[in-house]
Amino acid sequence: MATHRYRTVYRCIEDVKRQLGEQTQLATLFAQCFPNTLETTTELLEDGTTFVFTGDIPALWLRDSSAQVNPYISLAADDPELRRMLRGLIQRQARYLQIDPYANSFNREPNGNGHTQDRPRQGPHVWERKYELDSLCYPLKLCYTYWQATRDETVFTDDVLGMFQAIIALMETEQHHTERSEYRFERLEPSPPSDSLPFEGQGTRVNFTGMIWSGFRPSDDACRFGYLVPANMLAVVVLGYLATMAREIYDDTLLAERASKLQAEVELGIQTYGVVEHPRFGRIYAYETDGFGNYNLMDDANVPSLLAIPYMQYRPADDPMYMRTRRFVLSGSNPYYFQGRAARGVGSPHTPQNYIWPIALSMQGLTATSREEQDEVLDLLVGTTAGTNYMHESFHADDPMQFTRPWFAWANSLFSEFLLHYLREI
Repeated sequence: MATHRYRTVYRCIEDVKRQLGEQTQLATLFAQCFPNTLETTTELLEDGTTFVFTGDIPALWLRDSSAQVNPYISLAADDPELRRMLRGLIQRQARYLQIDPYANSFNREPNGNGHTQDRPRQGPHVWERKYELDSLCYPLKLCYTYWQATRDETVFTDDVLGMFQAIIALMETEQHHTERSEYRFERLEPSPPSDSLPFEGQGTRVNFTGMIWSGFRPSDDACRFGYLVPANMLAVVVLGYLATMAREIYDDTLLAERASKLQAEVELGIQTYGVVEHPRFGRIYAYETDGFGNYNLMDDANVPSLLAIPYMQYRPADDPMYMRTRRFVLSGSNPYYFQGRAARGVGSPHTPQNYIWPIALSMQGLTATSREEQDEVLDLLVGTTAGTNYMHESFHADDPMQFTRPWFAWANSLFSEFLLHYLREI
């Protein structure tokens, strides 16, 4: 898809080039990455909806598609073509979530593509049926931020209301996963153990905490313990958005009250069960817990993450608990923090040992409070594209020429978001 269709995007690229002046390598990187989602992964369909696939996999992830278009939202008020694209994506997500709110990724049409040997069998619209709490949160965030940026209320259709109702109902059920949920997931084709949930697909046992259970992380790997704390933090934020939209747009007091009640319960659960005393860093947030006193102390590059707490607007960057947690995440105490000859940063168990994710580097820059740290992160991002001028899923800390997924649009969008944030602060 040609970038010139979206005039504000092209104008933004030219503005950034002027601001960067002699920093030609950084300017080239932005000019490649910023329009990447629009040029290569966005399809405007005849039914008025928009299909945004993830890159080298031809499916729409609810999380990825929302994150891919996020840098464009601030430009949409002055660009009717961007508004049409964003409205169309919101409508398509709304339809998907009413078809199967447990699925994380979908096909453009009901063609049965994807992981066809998973149990239980998924419908033809679904590429993969891994239930990830953040897949419910991202569409709410997209809808709310689009509305706030454009004041366009035409996006609030009956399908969007149906999406809101499907999301809140599922979240309420998964507060009581063991007692109420019928969700199960097992991958029968040869795959890593992290592609399936143990105990016949139900997952490890959890105790009630007020938090919402998640089967899988935003990396698409199975949760070790079912309460994924960063995803619940994002849920707290977007449930506030849902309450506002339900009340102000749909005049649905009951839906707004359900969202506010759930928000308060999840927040109490995080503060009661999601905090642990670390011998080196003090009181920090855990990545996962089960409500029985077991904790997983780590962070993963994918968002939501503990590193992304201020980005998600759960807590500010100067919050003491976040600052302690951030120091933990960016240290060797985090088993997925890697340091090599070329770079240092957060990786993921989803990729090989010693592979750093540009998404995590961009998030480190977005949450940094010093210019020195932001500059260091920018230098790392510029120097680790293996000469492609695109972000990759991950690269080896000693040798950026070794990388995974050359076409990963989310990483390109988040880098662009970081650079725009950086330039706004000059």
